[in-house]
Amino acid sequence: MRSDAAPRPSRVVLAGHSIDVVPLDPDRHGDAMYEATRGAEHDALWTYLFDGPFRDRAGFDASMRRMARSEDPLYYSIVDRAAQRAVGRAALMRIEPAHRVIEVGSILYTPHLQRTRGATEAMYLMARYVFEDLGYRRYEWKCNTLNAASRSAALRLGFTFEGIFRQHMIVKGASRDTAWYSMIDVEWPARKARLEAWLAPENFDANGRQRTALSTT
Repeated sequence: MRSDAAPRPSRVVLAGHSIDVVPLDPDRHGDAMYEATRGAEHDALWTYLFDGPFRDRAGFDASMRRMARSEDPLYYSIVDRAAQRAVGRAALMRIEPAHRVIEVGSILYTPHLQRTRGATEAMYLMARYVFEDLGYRRYEWKCNTLNAASRSAALRLGFTFEGIFRQHMIVKGASRDTAWYSMIDVEWPARKARLEAWLAPENFDANGRQRTALSTT
């Protein structure tokens, strides 16, 4: 086992087939993200996040600027390659290079990205970067226990459920129990092969619909 510290993640571009994961840039990505998440009809997108919803552009922009300056969490935008617009965000956070442990979180998928090939591809690209480029041993996923969609996504992507941290934190004035999940380096090759098989072009029809669900592979 390696005992030296892992490098910290950096503001790299992770190029994919349908999406790219790129450094979050308020000037380039702010307009698209604000338009796709503003309004009461999109309040549910923010339910389990630490920020939002935003009732005005000034508040949204201030939050984006804070994220762009942050080193931990280190934020990335998810950009639709065909449309060339931001459709989501995610962050690498709670970065512990000495222990080679890191977490993915603060995930916000706009309706344009939800339940698409790109939604899974973004998580694949980030996991590959963490394990293969940076050499981390443990990759974590944490969410509110009430967030059924996030808990389902963690399992679908190949994370292992580890338990519940009761009364772990207070978020937006409410007590939060946190569900913990992880993936470790020895598991990554099998998880990678499964994700790549699902992401392969032949698994999708002409309308972009999956032929075989990731949950069944």
